[in-house]
This record gives sequence, structure tokens and C-alpha cells, in this order.
Amino acid sequence: MIYEDFISEKRKPRTENLDVDLVITGGGMAGTCAAITAARRGHQVVLVQDRPVLGGNASSEIRLWILGATSHMGNNNRWAREGGVIDEILLENLYRNPEGNPLILDTILLEKVYSEPNITLLLNTSVYDLEKKSADEIEMVRAFCSQTSTEYHLKAPFFIDSSGDGIISFMAGAAFRIGAEKPDEFDEGFAPDHQYGELLGHSIYFYSKDTGKPVKFIPPSYALTDISQLPRYRSFNLKDHGCRLWWVEYGGRLDTIHESEKIKFELWRIIYGIWNHIKNSGEFPDSENLTLEWVGTIPGKRESRRFEGDYMINQKDLVEQRRHYDAVSFGGWALDLHPADGVYGDQPGCNQWHTKGIYQIPYRCFYSKNIKNLFLAGRIISATHVAFGSTRVMATCAAGGQAVATAASLCLTNRWTPKELAKPEKIGKLQQELLKSGQHIPHQILYDNTDLATIAGIESSSTFHLLELPFDGPWYQLEYPVAQLIPVQKGELPAFEILLNASEQTSLKVELRCSEDPSNYTPEIILAKKEYLLQSGENQLTINFDTEAEEDGYLFFSIMKNEAVQIKCSSQRVSGLLTVFKKFNKAVSNDGEQIPPDHLGIDRFEFWVPERRPAGHNLAFKLNSPAWVFNPEHIRNGINRPTITPNSWVADLEDKNPALTLNWEEEQSISKIVLSFDSDFDHALESTLLGHPERVVPFCIRSYTIEDANGSVVYRCEENHQTNNIIIFREALKTRRLVIKPDHPSQVTPAAIFGIRCYE
Repeated sequence: MIYEDFISEKRKPRTENLDVDLVITGGGMAGTCAAITAARRGHQVVLVQDRPVLGGNASSEIRLWILGATSHMGNNNRWAREGGVIDEILLENLYRNPEGNPLILDTILLEKVYSEPNITLLLNTSVYDLEKKSADEIEMVRAFCSQTSTEYHLKAPFFIDSSGDGIISFMAGAAFRIGAEKPDEFDEGFAPDHQYGELLGHSIYFYSKDTGKPVKFIPPSYALTDISQLPRYRSFNLKDHGCRLWWVEYGGRLDTIHESEKIKFELWRIIYGIWNHIKNSGEFPDSENLTLEWVGTIPGKRESRRFEGDYMINQKDLVEQRRHYDAVSFGGWALDLHPADGVYGDQPGCNQWHTKGIYQIPYRCFYSKNIKNLFLAGRIISATHVAFGSTRVMATCAAGGQAVATAASLCLTNRWTPKELAKPEKIGKLQQELLKSGQHIPHQILYDNTDLATIAGIESSSTFHLLELPFDGPWYQLEYPVAQLIPVQKGELPAFEILLNASEQTSLKVELRCSEDPSNYTPEIILAKKEYLLQSGENQLTINFDTEAEEDGYLFFSIMKNEAVQIKCSSQRVSGLLTVFKKFNKAVSNDGEQIPPDHLGIDRFEFWVPERRPAGHNLAFKLNSPAWVFNPEHIRNGINRPTITPNSWVADLEDKNPALTLNWEEEQSISKIVLSFDSDFDHALESTLLGHPERVVPFCIRSYTIEDANGSVVYRCEENHQTNNIIIFREALKTRRLVIKPDHPSQVTPAAIFGIRCYE
């Protein structure tokens, strides 16, 4: 029994003092990935989250899918999925949760955080105050957990604010902006005017389910009664629910911080009004057996404060794909702005303009220019409103979270401030550490002189030479132009043999295309054109463009539209090879070609996009000379995904026991091996709702063996589904040879390895 007598003084809540290396506020995808990153680097971390689960807008409380540069595979950003921790999470979610259940994603995120002993996770805990050591330095923050009635005093040398509204940064006095810049401040043609609005609003989603029997719906009294107030009400589709209803948006004319509850209630009125219309208007007879299964209780918030760093990324950085000396991350979602009136306006729900490829995000956007121990992560980073329209999406934010946590680690170790780390002579250390951890930074290559693989001799049992893909797949009707991306080497191009089936005598146009920037996949340059006469029936056609490749890179062997013709595809899937189609993808405002008004400062170009598996077969083809583009030397070239070349070693599919051998002249002491496999960075892995046809990416090596110089098995993996495998030996392995023996992922997919690194 506990008994306390009356006291005249005010009782104080239980107080707990935590003095750690790093305090992270906000447990969305940016904060979660930051916490995991810092903890794995050996730092004591407190992660403060004001909700009962992690994930922010991706959590079961809001249920928005995680996306980034892949943009539903509806743009020209090939092999652009984010790497590192967010890649690990999305692949784990695919393995456990291909159906896209947001509740399962909750468990994965919690497991990832709870499995790190260096993380103290404070759920249901809100930061409400802080103390400053000086005008430009935070000493501690105060937070309160309503579930345990406990106040926390959290002290650390560095703080990461990934809280969405930037509560730490705001209270610390850091400079911030809300709303849109004028077009002339950063020369942004896409900067909106007041009529369009300067803020993106909130959304709330709902799920419905079929009960198998009629269900009556009596709306609450606050439900919107006149659904015609919503100009889009006639476009409702019974198959749409969850985050497919992203456009049910409101609040862009209000204070998206302090009036968030008001915005939420109006969204509830709208949602229940929509459902009342569906159930009771008589216009949707198929809804008789449907009931509401779930309606969000907190809104998904898009925009509020953006804090100023030493650089503010802007429209031209994205569109021109400007290179920055301090690039630490990348983006590739469209410049995506929404009308402030949301569902009460008559404009389309979004205004999206794509870039020709992915763009770099500089480190100087990730820390406050005013507060010397404050990092920024998530949607509050230093960006203009226009650039924010792209950088705000969750996978991009997650990659930024990994970047700032790694930066904080280096600052802790070296006693640097965030600003000092931005110096040209120091920033390379951060970039290299990020590349080691699986982060992708466009145009940056890993140079790791501690990697023993860089001094080893390399032998392969076989190498896939690109000569043909067998003619054993389905026929594809040319209702859209299709192009096979083929990596070629500088010099004379091979002839390209394909198999066609024509329903009548007809002519067929073919083109050879490339990108103006070899690191992009927008085929805006036509190098050559040919036209061929086809006879009715099967036609074996050899295309010779009679030209040379000026440099190594991908070319588009393009077969133009002709609905009287079918082209034969292949069942074989090979790392770094894919087909793209000149077609639309309405999910990301892709109408087949982007045609912006001249004043916007946006590029005009065509979209050539892949199809999702199980479709999206490569074309069947035969070359008259092989392309040697899968060299085993790629495993130490410092790039672990396709870029201008496949960057992988691929074994010959006829090699039943493929092996890659590292030989050293002297015995080495090896404590750690890092293997990088192909998890198909081209494939979007939306975390929620959509679902996926597979649990493991078909290119990914699932099982492999590692042997030493004596032929002894030192490691065996049976059920891999991750990009990066880190193998740590309890006792260092002493050997002059390592043999990695991967099993082919399937009978039609040869084993591929992007990277092998070995450390003492």
C-alpha cells in the first residue's frame, strides 16, 4: 500500500534525467532511420516520439505508403530506390508483409528500434520545453509522457529535430519559413501565387470492407450534408480507399500547426459525408454490403515550418540536377504542390512536374544555420516551398535521417560542429561513411583503403556475357513504344535481332536513343532511325543502326508503336537489364509526355517507364557480338547499383556452381565481410495498401556459401532477402583466399553481386 498525506506544496511529476550522446525528436521515418543509424555506430540515443507507434505518416495511425525517388515507377528515375536503413526496412516489410498491412509495418519499425540496445525509445512522449546553454546552443529538452506521468530531462551534445513541425528548432529560436517564396527570390518559375495557395493541407484516410450482408449507415450529426460542396465528389470510386484518397485534403488556408485539430475535424466531416453519400445517395448500389472498417484519428500532415540551413535547396537545384560538393542524399519525387483549397477547390488535387533524373541534396540543408548543435531531418530541412514539394516524401526524408545521424556521429567523435563538418576538407569523410553504410549518393564513389578486397586478385568461375536473352517469354502487342535498355561499351554497336509477329503486312519504325546526361534514363536524343517492312506472320528482324557508342552507358533500343505487331519477350531476368514503355502513369501525373508552360522553368520530355512484375519482361533478342558489361572487377568499383553501367558481376546461368574468388599474396586476418546483392533498386516498394506479387526480389541471391583457402565453409546463408549482408566473425578468419559461392536465384535469373568488402 502507498499512502501520502495532504501537502500544501504542488506535487511534481516523476522526473527522469537522461544524459546521452544524441537526442532525436520525432519518430517518423526520418527520426527512426536516424536513431537506428546512430545506435549502430555505437552512440547512446534517445528517440522521443509523441505517438504510440513509430513511422509517422507511414504508421497504422495514418497509413500512407512510403515512397521516394521511384515515384510509383512512373518517372524516368531508373534504379533510384533509396539505400541504407530505409532499404532494409522496405525489404523486410516486403518479406513479412507483401499485402501492405500497415499494422505489420508498425511491428517491423518497433522491432528494428527495440533490437538496438543503444536506443532508449520514449513513445507517447512530447517535447514541450528546452534550455539553452547559450544563444546558439541547446543544452537540454524537456518532454512529458502522458502514459507514465513522467517528465524527462534529456541532455546531449547534439540534437536532431525530425518532428515535422520542428518543435525543437522553433523553441531554440532557429530561423524558419512558412509558405511560398516569391518567384524572383530563387528564380523559381513554379512558385505559386496566393490564388493557388502557399501551403499543402492535411489528409485523413479511411478503409472499407465487404461484410457479406447489407449494412446500414447512419451518419453522425457533424457529417457534411451537402456533398456537392466538394467539386470532385462525382469522381469517387468504390475501389479507392486508404491513401489512394490522398486528394481528400484540407487546411492549406489555415495555420497547419496551431489549427491542426480544426483541420482534422473538418476532414472527419468530409470523410463521413463522403461515406454517407456512398451508402445513402443511391448512386452506389454496389456499396450495400460495405461498412467502414477504419477512419484515421489524426491527419497526415504535409507542410508547416521549414528551417534555414547554410544552403536552401531550390527548384533549379532539382530541375538542373546541380551537383553539390557536400551531397549526402538524393531525391527524385516530382515537384509536387497541392492547391491550398484542397477538396473545396475546383483545381486538380496536385500539380506535379518531374525532373529528368534524380538530384543531389547537400549536407548544408540538414543543420540549422543559427543553432550550432542542431541537425534538421524530415520535411523541415532547408528547402524552398517549391523544392520541398519533392524533398518532403518519406523515403527521401528517411535517407536524409541516415545522413544527419552519420554526421552527428562524426561530430561526436571529432568534436566538430555541424557547420565545421560542412567544410570541403571534412565533408568527404561523411560521404564515404554513408556510402559504406549502403547510402547511395549520385556521382559519389566509395574509396575505402581499409577494404582488403581492393588489394585482392579476383577470379570468377564464369561471367555472363550479354549475347542474347532467349525467345521463351510472352508476346507483347506494340500498343505503346517499347525500349530495351542495353548497357554498351564505347565503340561499334552490335546488330540487334528480334522476333516479331505481324497480323498484316506493315512497316515498323525503330530508333536508337540515349540520354543527354549519361547518368539519366530520359531518352531525349535520337541517335538513329530505321524503318522495316514486315510480312504477315512471324518476322525475324536484324536491326543494325550502323553507328558507334561514344562512351560506355545505356542505350535505348526502341521499337515504336504498331498495334498490328507483337514482339517476343524473354522469361530471363538479368541484373541491370530492363524494358521501358512510352506510356502514361496517372498515379504520378504522367501522361506519356511532360509538356509544361514555358514560364515554369521545367523540362519538357517523354516518359519511358517500366511495368511492374510479374509483367515487365525483357525483350528477347540476340546480338551479333557480346557486350562484356558484367566484369567481376565491378564488385570493388565503389558503386552498388546500376548507374551508367550495371556495376555488378553476373554469373553465367549455365554455370551450375558459380563462384567468385578473392586471392591475396599473404595471409589476411578478416573479421568482417560485407556483401551487396541486387534487390532491384528500380522497383518501388510501397509499404502500405498496394501489395506486391513477391516476398523476395527475384534478382536477390537467397543462399550462398563462403569458403576459406582450405575449402572449409566459414559461413552459410539460406534465407536472405536483404541487399546488404554483414558477416562478423567472433574470431578473425586467417586465410589467403575467400570463395563466395552464390546460388542462382532461379532458373531464369543468374546470380549477381554488386559488392564484396572485407575488413580486419
